[in-house]
Amino acid sequence: MKIAVAGAGGRMGRTLIEAITADRELELGAAFDVAKSGAVGQEIGGVKIASDSAAAAASCDVLIDFTRPEGTLAHLQHAKAMVIGTTGFSPAQQKTIAEAAKRMPIVMAANFAVGVNAAYRLAETAAKILGDAYDVEIIEAHHRGKVDAPSGTALKLGEIISSALNRKLADVAKHGREGETGARPAKQIGFHAIRGGDIVGEHTIVFAGAGERVEVTVRSQSRMTYAAGALRAAKWLQGRKPGLYDMFDVLGLR
Repeated sequence: MKIAVAGAGGRMGRTLIEAITADRELELGAAFDVAKSGAVGQEIGGVKIASDSAAAAASCDVLIDFTRPEGTLAHLQHAKAMVIGTTGFSPAQQKTIAEAAKRMPIVMAANFAVGVNAAYRLAETAAKILGDAYDVEIIEAHHRGKVDAPSGTALKLGEIISSALNRKLADVAKHGREGETGARPAKQIGFHAIRGGDIVGEHTIVFAGAGERVEVTVRSQSRMTYAAGALRAAKWLQGRKPGLYDMFDVLGLR
């Protein structure tokens, strides 16, 4: 099974390539990055990093893309199947991906780490059990270079929890607090982003009630956890019909 990697010069791209070359079931077929990247022309995993995304994506069975929304959208038209770990898509961009999934299979997830997906399910279960009597706060931490906040994983947690509590996230989300904020609304879901150093990724969901606090925490200590999940998704796509899937499908959690 031949894999193409987008954003091959970046930290996640290089981690993906390391994981692919260590996997006997997979072959690194192509790697590419934007033309202005200093990585273009370098050899990694036995292939040279190219700038021609169309040729790279078309030459392989699956394209793994952890880049930026505009880049991912550009790659959609050339791939045969995709694993999308990019976050920060607008509703219109998400619709474009859904349209592309009518002609090819796509696994898209805010986070591919198996432990994080377990945390999704644990948070959903906790929300259903604890209900409206517990206030929900989501705290996430990432490295100083992360350009979006809150993280896609934090937002996914918020979506899962708000759905479990029969709330609309857009109506109850609160991103940070400062000044005279007044008393906390009962159904609010708070988001707090920490950025610093080389933190790979940490997420904590706090359910704060009267007299007790329940916390679900997952810490990713290496990007390899994301890569391992992405490769698992790529293998799962083999022979799959067109459609838009996520890690719950890959892990059999539906």
